[in-house]
Amino acid sequence: MSQNPGFPARRADAVLLLVALVWGSSYLAAKTAVDVLPVLVVLCARYALSATVCLTLVAVRRRDRRFTRDEWTAGGLLGLTQAAVLVLETYGVAHTSAANAGLIISLTIVLTPFLDRASGAGRLPPRFFAAAGVCLVAVGLLMSGSGFHGLRGGDLLMLAAAVVRAAHVALVGRLTAGRAVRPLHLTAVQTVVGSAVFAVPAVPGLPALGSADAAVWGQLVYLALFCSVFAFLAQTWAVQHSSASRASLLLGTEPVWAVAVGIGLGGERFTPFAPLGAGLMVVGTYWGQAVERAHRTAPTTGRAARDAAGERGGRTALPSGPDAQRVT
Repeated sequence: MSQNPGFPARRADAVLLLVALVWGSSYLAAKTAVDVLPVLVVLCARYALSATVCLTLVAVRRRDRRFTRDEWTAGGLLGLTQAAVLVLETYGVAHTSAANAGLIISLTIVLTPFLDRASGAGRLPPRFFAAAGVCLVAVGLLMSGSGFHGLRGGDLLMLAAAVVRAAHVALVGRLTAGRAVRPLHLTAVQTVVGSAVFAVPAVPGLPALGSADAAVWGQLVYLALFCSVFAFLAQTWAVQHSSASRASLLLGTEPVWAVAVGIGLGGERFTPFAPLGAGLMVVGTYWGQAVERAHRTAPTTGRAARDAAGERGGRTALPSGPDAQRVT
């Protein structure tokens, strides 16, 4: 029985949407944590917990425990860019609302296509950018619905985070496509690098961890295990069957979840703009990913030859055709 060729892509879409949900909820969790602890302490604890879990998972494997040169190289650089994204996001959410943070970061969906040149499929069609424009309108409605009234310092930091995240997303495709990179090992290297980056700056504030209550520790564990370990692993796996532009559109539903969590758990006011914006975000996201998928999978002689060459590659090499890894 032949497997449905579209099944891996649909499964990857579902995983990316789950990642978007987790990340959408992360802003409220981070804001709760930084209300009690210094930002650098929150980041250090989040990375240290994440690295411990990832290294433990690698250690309990019966085989393939060794890290490849590609994993060290890609993970090291991506660990730095991911740390830059998180420090901007965490400082940003400390000075703005959780909903605004999730909304502004979603601008990544329109920034990534300009930076993503890994697919080799040529310029994206105008319809893709029209879909991205629908998403931008949705962001504006969501912002209006949650009380967005002009840019503040935290909002500007979140805008910077969106730019850096778009660069990170595009960079992953260039560093990992067609190379011996496994999601768990790549994530482990990234979290170790992040732990090293924040370890020394966080030292003065570490005693505050001792006085943190169970609720704060619960937020830190959630940020580490779900928003970091699970999300990084799931995203890295899922995008082996996607592209940077498509993944960014799916992850662009993050503000929908951010608003939903803000309303459901954060007590934010529900207005008619929120469901309208959420609906437009879903429409724009799925329209855009359909346009991008059709464009990326359009048959060409050159790409078919590269796909065939990829299938004849080494044991751990990633595919180079439509299901190639693009982002993390």
